[in-house]
Amino acid sequence: MSYSVGEVAGLAGVTVRTLHHYDEIGLLSPGDRTVGGYRRYDEADLERLEQVLFYRELGFPLEEIATILVGSTHPSSHLRLQHRLLRHRIARLQEMVGLIEKEMEAKQMGISLTPEERFEIFGDFVPEDYDQEAEERWGDTDAYKQSHRRVAAYTKEDWVQLGAEGSEIEQKLAAALRDGVAANSGKAMELAEEHRQHITRWFYDCGYDIHRGLGQMYVGDPRFAAHYESVAPGLARFVSEAIAANAVRAKRK
Repeated sequence: MSYSVGEVAGLAGVTVRTLHHYDEIGLLSPGDRTVGGYRRYDEADLERLEQVLFYRELGFPLEEIATILVGSTHPSSHLRLQHRLLRHRIARLQEMVGLIEKEMEAKQMGISLTPEERFEIFGDFVPEDYDQEAEERWGDTDAYKQSHRRVAAYTKEDWVQLGAEGSEIEQKLAAALRDGVAANSGKAMELAEEHRQHITRWFYDCGYDIHRGLGQMYVGDPRFAAHYESVAPGLARFVSEAIAANAVRAKRK
């Protein structure tokens, strides 16, 4: 069975002019012609066109495609090469997608730091990991919108200072826990208040009810609990209870 140039163009999704060009440069010359000189393509021609279009899709120039096709005519050889090229392309595209997604997340959080800088500031805590969840939970709240506006303008120096202050507060809380300070004591509540003001200063106006909700999340969310437990065993519950006690004290005033 043979096909006209128009039929092949329709099957392959290319223009007639493209097929004429391939013929002119010797890349794909049809195996037959009619008495009137019109091109007729057979099955072997269609297979070759398939190879040409595949390599073209991968970005190979026509001259290089011609060399590849001359170098090996066995179908299995082309299949192995195409399989290898596609796997390489897929791996590269997946890598690019991952990099782009990370950059999108970083831009959304207003963070532009090197890996070394990020580790210095956050350690193993990655703010972007919580951003989508935070938006789903609190995206419609004024607190979330205020926080999003603020962090979008932060510089590297801001993040360094923010991280240092947060770490200092955590260490103070851990020291109080190790010293046997009760979570509902004046000292623990003062540290909880310092924690609340830190959030207000850097992220959003953190009222006592909101702060108490955060304290409950520090215990209930395994990720936050693991973070505090890595600082000191039992710290997640200690912080949560100190925050709750501080909220109760504030309402009594």
